[in-house]
Amino acid sequence: MTDRCNLRCQYCMPEADYAWLPRQSILDFEEIAVLVDAFSTLGVDRVRLTGGEPLLRRDLPSLIEMLAGRPAIRDLALTTNGVLLANQAPALRAAGLHRLTVSLDTLDRARFQSLARFDELPAVLAGVEAAVHAGFPSLKIDTVVMRGRNDDELGALLDFGRSMGAEVRFIEYMDVGGATHWSMDRVVSRREILARLSETYGTIAPVSGRDSAPAERFRLPDGTTFGIIASTTEPFCAACDRSRLTADGLWLLCLYARGGLDLRHPLREGATREELSHLISTVWSMRADRGAEERLEAPSRQPLITVAALKRNAHLEMHTRGG
Repeated sequence: MTDRCNLRCQYCMPEADYAWLPRQSILDFEEIAVLVDAFSTLGVDRVRLTGGEPLLRRDLPSLIEMLAGRPAIRDLALTTNGVLLANQAPALRAAGLHRLTVSLDTLDRARFQSLARFDELPAVLAGVEAAVHAGFPSLKIDTVVMRGRNDDELGALLDFGRSMGAEVRFIEYMDVGGATHWSMDRVVSRREILARLSETYGTIAPVSGRDSAPAERFRLPDGTTFGIIASTTEPFCAACDRSRLTADGLWLLCLYARGGLDLRHPLREGATREELSHLISTVWSMRADRGAEERLEAPSRQPLITVAALKRNAHLEMHTRGG
């Protein structure tokens, strides 16, 4: 929806300044809807709105209403950092948004400010409560786990999610895009997360029936479920069926991709939905991306993109590609 964000989280936007997408290049709602129609013609029936921070887009419920009204879209979700959610949750639900995910990496206010560079934890917590009251049938909390920063809060975050009726998903710290401070020794693996939680809660059982979703789900003895996204240590590239469309229409087939297909240009040149669908289908049929697996096999694993390269190309940033 946008490359702009109102936080500066350490695993996503750790630098002092950034290159931004030109305003005139950003797709309007009608253009987004046309591209969604082109994708849905090919069988895509799940859409997630991300950023940056998608709630920074003005009149976002209007787009949600447009997309929710399309019979081909059976799952319409949104990921937000929650800062603006308290005021917008009722309108998002009324517009037809099906599911909501809130990013929350800590419950400690001082730590939140250190991680995100803004003192917005109270606003995020208010946003989570507003989402609960708005009646979203599915609410998730995403937590990026970083050694020495928030890995001592696994249980507290799990308990908070349970109190809100939300499922927590722990995400391994990934070496993608703007994660310029990433290092392998800061990654808390899936195996370690499970071991730590087992010490507190007892036997943890896997939930059967995992499909192409990125999270592997588990159940505590009391029935509480949670997920782990282990893209760094146990990638699932072979099962991945996701792609990403940036706010200015660049289609990325992998989160680790160095480049993508510009769909904005043919769209604005008058390409029909059928022509766009044919272009998308042709490129997808040649997809061979295995970014996370290739990174796992790399003999020397450093941050994926240098700061200098990021300053030259905004499309390499996580906040641009909607990670």
